[in-house]
Amino acid sequence: MAGKSKPIKLSQGEMEIMNLLWQNGPLSISKAHAAFDRPIGYTTIQTRLNRLAEKGTVKKSAERPTRYEAAISQDSVSAGHLEQLIENVAQGSVVPLVAQLLSDRKFSEAEIAELKRFIDAAETN
Repeated sequence: MAGKSKPIKLSQGEMEIMNLLWQNGPLSISKAHAAFDRPIGYTTIQTRLNRLAEKGTVKKSAERPTRYEAAISQDSVSAGHLEQLIENVAQGSVVPLVAQLLSDRKFSEAEIAELKRFIDAAETN
């Protein structure tokens, strides 16, 4: 029987780079540097992209200038971070986190309807 794949967990800096790639598609280091929304060194961007490539979360092209492209989906990373949050903050239970979100935020009717669909789907599984 196949087990669940290992959740992907990235640092905040790595997430910033991945978000650039998910939003913009493949980028060279200079384009990624220019797209960054705060001051950050060119070599920092280069180092982060190369580390992400070493981890297999980013693909490097063979062309010059090298272009970097996300090799994983945003959903796969979100799942890893949510799992970590559930384990570390709520001792493995989703209920306290959902209860906190529901009490702290104002939800639109559309969001409430979507949440109800998720609950209905969970009940049938």
